Amino acid sequence: MSTQIIEAQAGNITEEMSFIAQKEEVSEEFVRQKVADGRIVILKNNQRKNCIPVAVGEGMSVKINANIGTSNERSTLEQELDKVRVIEQTGADVLMDLSTGKDIDEVRRKIIASTTLPIGTVPMYQAGKEALDEHHNIAKLSKDKLFSDIEKQCRDGVDFITVHCGVTKFVIEQLERQGRVTGIVSRGGAMLACWIKATGMENPLYANYDELLDIARTYDVTLSLGDGLRPGCGADAGDRAQVAETIVLGELVKRAKKAGVQAMVEGPGHVPMNKIPSMIKTIKELTDFAPLYVLGPLVTDIAPGYDHITAAIGGTLAGMHGADFLCYVTPAEHLGLPNSKQVREGILASKIAAHAADVARGYEKAIEADKQMSIARKNLDWTKQKEYAIDKSVFNGINCEKDGAPCTMCGDYCSMKIFKEYF
Repeated sequence: MSTQIIEAQAGNITEEMSFIAQKEEVSEEFVRQKVADGRIVILKNNQRKNCIPVAVGEGMSVKINANIGTSNERSTLEQELDKVRVIEQTGADVLMDLSTGKDIDEVRRKIIASTTLPIGTVPMYQAGKEALDEHHNIAKLSKDKLFSDIEKQCRDGVDFITVHCGVTKFVIEQLERQGRVTGIVSRGGAMLACWIKATGMENPLYANYDELLDIARTYDVTLSLGDGLRPGCGADAGDRAQVAETIVLGELVKRAKKAGVQAMVEGPGHVPMNKIPSMIKTIKELTDFAPLYVLGPLVTDIAPGYDHITAAIGGTLAGMHGADFLCYVTPAEHLGLPNSKQVREGILASKIAAHAADVARGYEKAIEADKQMSIARKNLDWTKQKEYAIDKSVFNGINCEKDGAPCTMCGDYCSMKIFKEYF
């Protein structure tokens, strides 16, 4: 079965490419060429009927992902479906189901059926959890069980999967030699590292990568090559283990393109601001300029409860220098599972960061939106301001027809009203 990248490399423009070109206001040929080169991925499982495709990569607007998912300790399917509604209303582009609670298959299928957004998963979470539940030992996880869960999730309709293929024996050796402040903070990465240490065998996702490519190609599922060794604090940013894994991911990107499979790369993590520009550029170069999906990056480690802000700061800088996809961070990061209110706050912070990055990158739609908002403010046009605002709810209750201001002390409002009287 064909994929977006196979069609693009053959010179064909698919229905999804046409849709993306219209939405992003670029030419169809631009989209086709970038997909062919592996610099854009189109997130849409070819078996999923209710998905509106989203493009991530070079020349596209910076996209936002929001994570949800059940756990054994907290949250239910109903709570997670409520978060899906919040995610749609707040305007995230994509969501990931990271469930580790009960009935993972049912939760995933209900979430897929409930939204038109592209959906991602981390199959290792389900495979690892079920191995631990059954055997109380991650080393008992079999390659067949892991790949069976991967195929099942792809067959269910997930549009992209995070797979920590770069956590190899060699990379783990680098980690052990150097040491780290926070070790491994990626759940999937930690599971695989422990599996490697316990069994003495190579990561099955790396050792059997061709089989993984066969599954992804069948469903046109995009591989999100996970950063299992991402830095969990600023002190670990850019260390030997992170770089070693990134080099492996670059190799795997090229193999995916050759096999007709779409692939993007996941990146850090916790990174001090001064290191972000060079780190993003290095990752892009090492991974053949594949679309880059980053968590944050969080620019400081001492703001628990406010990490949506530290991530937005880093996300803007990362996006400005080439990151294409921001994973939201909520105020509950490092504290616990987010509630719906915190999900909304995390999305809004990431959307602000993504838009600021789009402006810095010269993305015309973003620049024009800022200009139109400025014109609306000058004209005291509250209706238009609401239209262009990232969070439209802040304008609720303003009497636009009577040109009412939310506060008579608003400096911009008062100044512009005076200015209009004389100019």
